[in-house]
Amino acid sequence: MTHTIATHVATASGAKYVAQLCKHWSHKFAVTMEGTTGSVPFGDATAVMAPDDSGIALSITGTDRDGVARLTDVLARHIDRFAFREAPLDYDWQWQEG
Repeated sequence: MTHTIATHVATASGAKYVAQLCKHWSHKFAVTMEGTTGSVPFGDATAVMAPDDSGIALSITGTDRDGVARLTDVLARHIDRFAFREAPLDYDWQWQEG
C-alpha cells in the first residue's frame, strides 16, 4: 500500500525554489525535472514539487507512512531555507489515502 501526503504552499517564487531544491538534491539523489516540476526519490518515498502561479504543490508518496510523514519536515525545512526572506511558509499537509 502506498501513502501520499500533500499540501500547497503559497509563494510568488515557486519555480525558483523548486529549481534550487532540485539542484541542491541532485548531488545526493537521482532528481528529475519535467518542465518546472521536480521529483526527488528519497529511498522508499518520492517527493514531487510542482510550482504554479500561486505557489508550489507538494506531494510525498511512499510505502512507509511514518517515513512519508518524516519527509514533510525535511521538505519544509529545505524550502524555508531557500525562501528565507518569506519563511516560514505555511504547510498544511493532508493525507491523500485511497
